[in-house]
Amino acid sequence: MLTRIDLRDTDPDARDLAAILPRADLDVAAALEAVAPLIEDVRARGAAALRDAAERFDHVRPEHLRVPASAIERALADLDPAVREGLELSIAHNRAGHAAQLPVERVTEVVPGGRVVQRWIPVRRVGLYAPGGLAVYPSSVVMNVVPAQVAGVERIALASPPQAAFGGLPHPTILAACGLLGVEEVYAVGGAQAIAMFAYGAADDDGAPTAGRLADAAGPTRPAGPAPAGAGGGVLCERVDVVAGPGNVYVAAAKRAVRGAVGIDAEAGPTEIAVLADAGADPELVAADLLSQAEHDPNAGSVLITDSPALADAVDAALERRAGATRHAGRVRAALTGPQSGAVLVRDTDQGLAVADAYAAEHLEIHTVDAPALARRVRNAGAVFVGPCSPVPLGDYLAGSNHVLPTGGTARFASGLSVMAYLKAVQLIEYDAAALEALAGPLTALAEAEDLPAHGEAVRARLG
Repeated sequence: MLTRIDLRDTDPDARDLAAILPRADLDVAAALEAVAPLIEDVRARGAAALRDAAERFDHVRPEHLRVPASAIERALADLDPAVREGLELSIAHNRAGHAAQLPVERVTEVVPGGRVVQRWIPVRRVGLYAPGGLAVYPSSVVMNVVPAQVAGVERIALASPPQAAFGGLPHPTILAACGLLGVEEVYAVGGAQAIAMFAYGAADDDGAPTAGRLADAAGPTRPAGPAPAGAGGGVLCERVDVVAGPGNVYVAAAKRAVRGAVGIDAEAGPTEIAVLADAGADPELVAADLLSQAEHDPNAGSVLITDSPALADAVDAALERRAGATRHAGRVRAALTGPQSGAVLVRDTDQGLAVADAYAAEHLEIHTVDAPALARRVRNAGAVFVGPCSPVPLGDYLAGSNHVLPTGGTARFASGLSVMAYLKAVQLIEYDAAALEALAGPLTALAEAEDLPAHGEAVRARLG
């Protein structure tokens, strides 16, 4: 079932591996061209553009773009008790995991009387995206919201696509998760248009100013673009400081387009898993985990990296059997037989590790004799799952980690979503007169070397 790539008699470098290894076709640049007019439309027309986009892409025209509180309360009341228990456990585990990530304030005395304080300040307002599409992802609500809450973000807004089956509201389980987490500002807005709404703000239907001219509750208005024709009315959604959350290629493209206007997390594309396994791995477990990611999306990537042709054969046989019996057999088979999936044969685990680092998987599982030691050697992965009892689905729901992770090889330079996505580093510099005087000479010398004499004069003015 999986396409084979045999690297045992070769020594490709990282550049060559990037071209050889299976990868989903994620042309963000092309998608960027497609979403640019939509983003500008949302900037210009606010809610009207959002309703038009919903009708075009989600096949429903929402009556309420801002989800009424009563709908969130009703969804929570109707939530299946078993699902509620699972979500509450997920929330608790994620709070514990993300609380451990919080950085502490550091004070460094550089010289006697001179110190630098490193502080971490949460952004004021964030916009979070929970995808719809082929499945419903209340777990993504948890993974987005909890780190923002732990970081201390004051105001959290969340958007998820409107669903025709639910009267133009997001899926009830999404709304119930928001209710459990205390998120009250929820929008029935999907895709790139949600990212635009968060980045630039949106006027209500009656033509209120938008595009950053919306009043910031914490201060004066911030001009960031043209306002639409018309006057009066109200604000549907204020702009945010950071946008985060997974989505399809168009969501990734929209994030790239608005970067600079707002902060963004990693550009998340189709999900992917790589499994690094040796001859001792259980082929049934490996196959089950490869299939678990394939059921997300026909473009999902499932890659086996192994030094055992016998294991590759056994995994292939298990996949054939399991793919035919699973609920989403069509999408699973499309994903497993697509160009983004395959089995890579390597000489040994050292070459396997090099391949895994070059692939830079969103999720990397290690099924080897020395899994814990090998995991410590991994450089590039969104998250690493160590040993046969740590499958990716555990991380998706209850492990206490985050499943909003970099895809498409971006794990080479990007991290998974964490509290750090919502914190800013701010330094406090405090010197007394004696400490300043002690450094006046070298500071003046450096200022003169850069032909910036007023820098030195600003110091001498304090010394008399």
